[in-house]
Amino acid sequence: MSELKFKTNINCGGCVKAVSGTLNCNLEIESWNVDVTNPDKILTVKTNTLSPEQVVELINNIGFVAKQAS
Repeated sequence: MSELKFKTNINCGGCVKAVSGTLNCNLEIESWNVDVTNPDKILTVKTNTLSPEQVVELINNIGFVAKQAS
């Protein structure tokens, strides 16, 4: 399983709630978490099949910004 990390602008509980429906319903995502206390608002996604580019596109389509963390 891959653990992918992204810098995002998901910065509060309301933002987390806004993305949770899409991320929870995606069967290719095993689990996910956003660290809103981190200055980079790190989104961690565990998946066997999604590429980093696919996760970025998914987040962008919800209306947020994601960039793969190095």
